[in-house]
Amino acid sequence: MTIRRIVLDVLKPIRGSSIVDLAERLDNVMGVDGVNISVTDMDVETMGLMVVVEGEGVDFKELQKVLEEEGCAIHSIDEVGSGKRLVEGRRPK
Repeated sequence: MTIRRIVLDVLKPIRGSSIVDLAERLDNVMGVDGVNISVTDMDVETMGLMVVVEGEGVDFKELQKVLEEEGCAIHSIDEVGSGKRLVEGRRPK
């Protein structure tokens, strides 16, 4: 399967690297052309992130590995786009 876009709900510890550093590491994964990280919530020890990755043949296993090395946990995979091109659709309300 050729992954072109993947949207992940991620939990990251507050301590450790910044989301800027995390984005840079994810951007270096094979097949990644762009990364967008948004903070969705925060508490004393963790922050919730929405991580959007796009590219030509994104290596999901490598994304997982980088996130685990940064102490992150993937809560859910909220969207996946694959195939020869991305299909834009309406998001549920």
